[in-house]
Amino acid sequence: MSNRIGLLDLEKHFAFYGAYHSNHINIIIHTLLVWPNVFATLLFLYSTSPILDPSRLGFIESLTCGGVLRLDIGFFLTVIFLAARIGHSLTFKVGVASQLLCWIGQFLGHGVFEKRAPALLDNLVQAFLMGPFFVLLEVLQSVFSYEPYPGFKARVNSKIESEIKEWREKKQKKKIT
Repeated sequence: MSNRIGLLDLEKHFAFYGAYHSNHINIIIHTLLVWPNVFATLLFLYSTSPILDPSRLGFIESLTCGGVLRLDIGFFLTVIFLAARIGHSLTFKVGVASQLLCWIGQFLGHGVFEKRAPALLDNLVQAFLMGPFFVLLEVLQSVFSYEPYPGFKARVNSKIESEIKEWREKKQKKKIT
C-alpha cells in the first residue's frame, strides 16, 4: 500500500481512508464522531487563541477545507456563535472533553471492530484531511445514492478491497516470520 497519493486523485484518497474503515460498526462510530471532532477542534482553537478572530476567517476556512465544500462556513459560524455564548473557559472545557470522547470512541472503533490501526498512524495529514470528507460522502452515498461521478463508488470499493487484501497479506507474512 503506497502512502504517496496524487493530490487530485479522489479515488485513491477515498480508497486509502476506506481501507481503514471497512467494518460497519466502525463506520457508524466515525460517522457519529468525526464531524463533532472537527467542531470540538474549532471550539478548542477558539478558546485558546485569537486565531479565530473574525479578521482571520480566510485562514480558518482553509483549515476546515473551505473551497472544496461550502458547508464549513455555516459550521464555522456556528462554532463562533456557540463559543461566544458560553465563554472561553467553558468553550475550552467542552472542546477538550469532546476531543477526548471523539478520539477515544474512534480508537475503540478501530481496536475493537476494525482490528486495524487508524489511518492517521500511516499518513497523518491525509487522514485528517480526508476523514470529514469521507464521512460526508458515506452519508451522501447511503442516504441519497450520491456519487461525484458515475462509477466512482464501484471504482473506490474495488480499490478498497485491493488495499485491504494487500494489508491482510502483509499481516499474514509478519505472523509467519
